[in-house]
Amino acid sequence: MSETNRTVIKAMELLQLFLTHPQLTLPEAVRLSGQPKTSVYRMLLSLEEGGFLRRTAEGAFELGLGLLQYGQAVSERLDIRRVALPVMKRLNEEIGEAVNLIVRDGEEAIYVEKVDTKEPVRVYTAIGRRAPLYAGACPRVLLTFIPQAEQEEYLSKVRLEPIASETITDLDTLRAVLEDSKRKGYTVSHSELYNYTSAVGAPIYDHKDRLIAGISIVGPSNRYGEEQIPLLARKTVDAAEEISRQLGWHEPSSRKGGDS
Repeated sequence: MSETNRTVIKAMELLQLFLTHPQLTLPEAVRLSGQPKTSVYRMLLSLEEGGFLRRTAEGAFELGLGLLQYGQAVSERLDIRRVALPVMKRLNEEIGEAVNLIVRDGEEAIYVEKVDTKEPVRVYTAIGRRAPLYAGACPRVLLTFIPQAEQEEYLSKVRLEPIASETITDLDTLRAVLEDSKRKGYTVSHSELYNYTSAVGAPIYDHKDRLIAGISIVGPSNRYGEEQIPLLARKTVDAAEEISRQLGWHEPSSRKGGDS
């Protein structure tokens, strides 16, 4: 690997620190990165000059507005986002709950679009937020409906860490939930990513019948009782299938007439 490539990688690693730290001073950046002070200082200045970072009045560094241009460009060029957003808005209007769109990025799910609820009590999820594939109805869509061999590979190495009070941390329990969700065609969760919140998720497929995204509705658990789940699940699955069809998906005959 060339010196230039190593420098770029180190700069990106430095930039990633700001995803979990709103602001960093030079000494903090040096300590967290483990890189020499002079190297860190040069990279911080270069990132500042490029608009990726900016300096606060106190002299600390934080993410710069220049990143918004790249983030906006990526979002606008994601066909899935463009196709899904009108359907998400309609689902939001029909049921009054927040609607999220996620895609897989390695071993995580990343939220790429959302439509907030107008309800006074809501669950806030930011675009760009990441979550493990095993936790929560929407991320777990991306684990439930992938090919079996790929799912088994993930399960063989994942560490099930608790995030909220009901996060699944037992592998056998997770396997049972995955099997049940795949049979039903949707996922459900209660207090897995945030306490006292619930969600229902459904898979989105492309023209080659490949899982490419997930859509979910989310809100306070008192609006997701056993009597509400069937309707919420049907609405979510219908929305996911509408998005899938607009992406060229045709439902395989083996899926028709199954559980809903």
